[in-house]
Amino acid sequence: MKNRMTLWIILLISCVFFPYELLAQISPERVLNRSRQRAERQVERRVERRIDQGVDKALDKVEEAIDGTGRKEDSGAAGEASEGAQPSDKAAAGEATPQATPSLVWSQFDFVPGDEIIFEDQLENERNGEFPSKWDLVSGTIENAQFGDDNVIFFRRTSSRQGIVPLIKENQNDYLPEAFTIEFDAWFEADVHNQTYQVYFYDMKNQRRVMNDLRIYINKASYGGSEGIYPGVRRGHIGDEARWRRVSISFNQRSLKVYLDDVRLLNIPNITDNPTGVTLAGMNQQSNRQSFIKNIRIAKGAVPLYDRYLTDGRIITNGIRFDVNRATIRPESSGVINEIVKLMNDHPELKFSVEGHTDSDGSAEHNQRLSEARAKAVMDRMVELGIDPSRLTSTGHGQTKPIADNNTPEGKAQNRRVEFVRI
Repeated sequence: MKNRMTLWIILLISCVFFPYELLAQISPERVLNRSRQRAERQVERRVERRIDQGVDKALDKVEEAIDGTGRKEDSGAAGEASEGAQPSDKAAAGEATPQATPSLVWSQFDFVPGDEIIFEDQLENERNGEFPSKWDLVSGTIENAQFGDDNVIFFRRTSSRQGIVPLIKENQNDYLPEAFTIEFDAWFEADVHNQTYQVYFYDMKNQRRVMNDLRIYINKASYGGSEGIYPGVRRGHIGDEARWRRVSISFNQRSLKVYLDDVRLLNIPNITDNPTGVTLAGMNQQSNRQSFIKNIRIAKGAVPLYDRYLTDGRIITNGIRFDVNRATIRPESSGVINEIVKLMNDHPELKFSVEGHTDSDGSAEHNQRLSEARAKAVMDRMVELGIDPSRLTSTGHGQTKPIADNNTPEGKAQNRRVEFVRI
């Protein structure tokens, strides 16, 4: 019934718009079919328009996301996840946006410390407020301090060509060999311009100047005309948080490498001058700036690990460090461990017994347990790095096999070691 009524309505409308002769040639069914086709085309066009509008909106959002003009509310349910990608005020103003600092995984750290310790200072038994007992003063105001739980050397007030030199009696005119390493921890304040630690490769008190000074900043290092910036940090950026940073320096005949934490910042292949000694300074001329160092070690450069293995059938290293009286491996140990792992990967036939040793401080029972735990911790770390457990064993010898005098700090440091013995 509805279809028939619709047909008559269409016919009445057609009478108004079509001549009688033409209308006479058209049947009601034909008119109805054409009307249906017209209606379908109109519906299709509307759907197409809506689809086009939807596509346009989607493209607009994509373009806005690319050119940075989009608003947070346009992100819908993904707003929270994409918030970190929004441009900062500095970027909008045309300034460079600093990249995120990489986490210190130390997986690529390749610094290997020297195997014969020339000078060691862990600042044990130092009196707060006194001058450090293992050093001599060039000039400035420098003293022992307690910083948190640590004994530190505090540079209260120093400037250029001022600082401290280690008390080394042997061959005072030139006590650095052709290959050596220097390590220390340096404290950096947050948001302080140009806080610097300087390393001079001569003894300012007893030797003549032979080399430029190495300058260590919170995010970079420089020597002569060379400068290295920590990855992910824009030039001129100041550290936004106070922190300790590990400084590691390697010199081999004429090449100089400098590391800040886990990253090598400088690799200078040819230095013509001959380093003869060490002077350390914390550039500090502002009362609100605190410059501290700790855990200082100077060592004779290491023989390549595989050469040591071929010669002695074992690798002896004091470059694997642990927290005091614990088996927790310190991050700076990664250089040695990474090198041993690489050596075993390059030579699949190698198998090692990982053996821990301690100095004579503390009871023999405690040192035995400690050495066993430390050896196992090193073995477990190597397994984590991909070495098959069947190629490793671990054991500890405590204080029973010293290789140096336990009456000196340097001798104790030599005895606190890990050996990789061929099996």
